Amino acid sequence: MGRSLALGLYLAMSTRATGIYERALRRRLAEGKEDAGRIDERRGIASQPRPPGQLIWFHAASVGESLSLLELIRRLGEEEPGVHILVTTGTVTSARVMAGRLPDHAFHQYIPLDAVAWVRRFLDHWKPDLAVWTESELWPALITETHARGTPMLLVNARMSKRSHDRWRLLLRGMARSMLSRFSAAHVQDAVTAGYLRRLGLAGEHMEVTGTLKEGAAALPHDEDERAEFAGKLTGRPVWLAASTHEGEEEIMLAAQERAMRVNPRLLLILAPRHPQRGDAIAQMLEARHWSVARRSTGDTIDPDTQVYLADTLGEMGLWYRLAPISFVGGSLVEIGGHNPFEPAALGSAILHGPYVTNFVDIYQRLTAVKAARLVSSADSLADAVTDLLNPERSAAMANAAWEISSAGANVTDRAVDLILDWLPPGKAAA
Repeated sequence: MGRSLALGLYLAMSTRATGIYERALRRRLAEGKEDAGRIDERRGIASQPRPPGQLIWFHAASVGESLSLLELIRRLGEEEPGVHILVTTGTVTSARVMAGRLPDHAFHQYIPLDAVAWVRRFLDHWKPDLAVWTESELWPALITETHARGTPMLLVNARMSKRSHDRWRLLLRGMARSMLSRFSAAHVQDAVTAGYLRRLGLAGEHMEVTGTLKEGAAALPHDEDERAEFAGKLTGRPVWLAASTHEGEEEIMLAAQERAMRVNPRLLLILAPRHPQRGDAIAQMLEARHWSVARRSTGDTIDPDTQVYLADTLGEMGLWYRLAPISFVGGSLVEIGGHNPFEPAALGSAILHGPYVTNFVDIYQRLTAVKAARLVSSADSLADAVTDLLNPERSAAMANAAWEISSAGANVTDRAVDLILDWLPPGKAAA
């Protein structure tokens, strides 16, 4: 295992500078970026006892990564009855989204900040039998301390952006090599990520390109009574969805809606921002531009005059994708990198997207190859695509092609289950 001067310096600083982490935590708390009721979890202080028996620890960076684990976690509970699963994330939003979605054998805690003392406290309490990192969020103290205890570590659903690769390679290549050498095996999403991780020091024989877990994830949940009620209100109205939009994209959506309404005056846009806390600002912008708006978070109902329905709540994307035969997937007309296209694909919605899809480039290429997704680059091209796809035969053909691609990925989850169970040390699971 390679040694790294940079890693050694980092760990030395992390050991001695707990006060710096404490000040950073207090600052984040003051800024509303931490959960005040569970702030001790960020110091490695558990808020519940460790369950008896085997414990698998999953760490996910944020909302999308944690949601992609749900089907895998469910399957592990079926395959290994009695095993318990700890899921850690670092954001308040991810904790809220996971609440109520984890099965009985799984539970959530916030990940401690990467102070060695806090990491050791976390590991002393939970004593995981196996640690599984998803995506490629690498925390040096967590990785080195977990490995030092002899806990097997896996990378699952690994993905690395070019920006992250370049930063590690230019500044901290030795540190990356030292950390990656501690992983026993890795499932990576695509060949690009495999190349990045290989250059940074992950051994090729420990790595397998499997595709993304999001391919094998169960369809996003919804409330069927809510869906039926909305469908009744929308009968006869054409509808499209702008999903997971970011600042700078809402204006483009509205310009496209305005143009598309010239052909279909009763057209309804469901606008679902990626961050619902932006709802107030978006609502003010819509009202200032004299749109007829109904808002989900305030309980407004859709009436015949509603032009834009602002879906500014968490955890309801499964409902919106089921209602809309056409979905623009946001984060792709601004330089965010796009969001998961398999979510609409699994629910029968035709997919539109912008040019910035680096986070899911391999998936979008596959969807485009079978005409399951369409690129738009402006409000005009988006309006033209929406108008064209309001023809039910065209949107259904796209949606069906997307569904076939997304449903073919169930074996990604199967392979992840097999990998995890292969590396889970033998032990008596809790009854």
